[in-house]
Amino acid sequence: MTFPAVLWSAPKINPINRKARSIPVLNPYNKYGRVFFFSWWGFFIAFWSWYAFPPLLVRTIRTDLKLSQTDVANSNIAALCGTLVVRFIAGPMCDRFGPRWTYIVILLAGSIPTALAGAVTNVSGLIALRFFVGILGGTFVPCQVWSTGFFDKNVVGTSNALIGGWGNSGGGITYFLMPLIFDSLREDRGLTAHVAWRVAFIVPFILIVSTALGMIFLCPDTPTGKWADRHEATRALLEAHLPPGQTGHALTEKADSSNASSERGDYLNENGEKKREVHLPATVDVGRGSIEVVAAHEAPMTQQDMLNTAKGEVVVAPSFKEAMHVIFSLQTLFHSATYICSFGGELAINSYIASYFLKNFPYLGQTGAGRWGSMFGLLNVVTRPLGGVVSDLLYTQVSKNLWLKKGWITFVGVISGAFLVAIGLTNPHNEATMFGLIAGMAFFLEAGNGANFALVPHVHPHANGIVSGTVGAMGNTGGVIFAILFRFHGTNYAESFWIMGVMIMALNVSVCWIKPLPKGQIGGR
Repeated sequence: MTFPAVLWSAPKINPINRKARSIPVLNPYNKYGRVFFFSWWGFFIAFWSWYAFPPLLVRTIRTDLKLSQTDVANSNIAALCGTLVVRFIAGPMCDRFGPRWTYIVILLAGSIPTALAGAVTNVSGLIALRFFVGILGGTFVPCQVWSTGFFDKNVVGTSNALIGGWGNSGGGITYFLMPLIFDSLREDRGLTAHVAWRVAFIVPFILIVSTALGMIFLCPDTPTGKWADRHEATRALLEAHLPPGQTGHALTEKADSSNASSERGDYLNENGEKKREVHLPATVDVGRGSIEVVAAHEAPMTQQDMLNTAKGEVVVAPSFKEAMHVIFSLQTLFHSATYICSFGGELAINSYIASYFLKNFPYLGQTGAGRWGSMFGLLNVVTRPLGGVVSDLLYTQVSKNLWLKKGWITFVGVISGAFLVAIGLTNPHNEATMFGLIAGMAFFLEAGNGANFALVPHVHPHANGIVSGTVGAMGNTGGVIFAILFRFHGTNYAESFWIMGVMIMALNVSVCWIKPLPKGQIGGR
């Protein structure tokens, strides 16, 4: 299938887990295209609401609530702490209850404090409210796990990066939309500033609730149906492609064994060449329903790959012991450390970028500084997806060696740190220099997010929720660390930038030696 037809055509699918081998971005009628849309759109709306305060904190809310610089910094930290807690919880929830319902619950829970923004009257109320609005930042975990469940290894990096990048751009659009909504309410509707900023929060509340309802009524849990039936579905699909009676034996043997040599199901021979057509049943029964089997839509796979997929890549409900093993593995440590740098840095910068612009270019005003600040977040539309696309290209076109994906993560991390050091040490007062350096830094910092979650689906695929939740939460931990850095340096934003850059370079280099996958891992390769 060629570009651009791949953007709307029904994708080829993995015959065992039914994951798509391409991304029908422009086809909402196809279930893969529909899940792709709601995955990024839900995160986009959540990110918009999560970061709806900083654009108006530059002047309006700060003046109305009589906030100090320390008060603003503390509220920024509170928003990140709320998200950190939810992301740790969301990972195991995704593995146990499925990412779709986890997503829906987080959206609806976060919509309540969003609607209550107008009730804030003092700094304590602001800090408490922003902590609970931070629940919405936890949507990142189910959006990535849901995507990983619908898109196969050859495109999952691109899918996760597009969803994460387009979702993250909500943090940029909020710098443009919240001042715009505020100005419209004040100038066109005649509301006072005291009332207008409170009413403005009703807009994201309505969008959050409508998005959650769309997920409930329009989207499936998995490509095979209900989350609770995923193991039964995998077994039934494997039975349809293997000789009668072999499935149970095959699943109890090591997945890399060579005992499964029957011709039935052998789409490819050991050299990767098509071997023979296979006659498959029209449907397989799963639970109370059935799954349609259309051989023409299935991607070719060797029988051995089918066995590895069935045994190593179906998410299981985690035990405490298994969860601890996954969380404290070296591979999770690598992703956590690098995501602390990329996403943590992005979160902290998102909170202060408009204030930094206003300090160096006071003539911009709150709205002008906010619009330029939106550039940093809006670049996610391109930069984060590019990080995932490059990662997938290195994997599929150069060599199926996951060290290439891992090396790409380290490369963009070190370069982004270098840009931060350059911004901090030069502290530009020339618009072209400042905005150029910020754009360069954003390119590599945000590409690091996409690159990271292009490799995450390969690591412990049976516990993808736990890995995604842990790594996502550590990204927020980085946001808290860097927000504290900004807090203690007050309005000396330049100093915070170069210190952050040094920390990011050092942390990326310190974990670059870790292997991409745990020794002996089944699946994910």
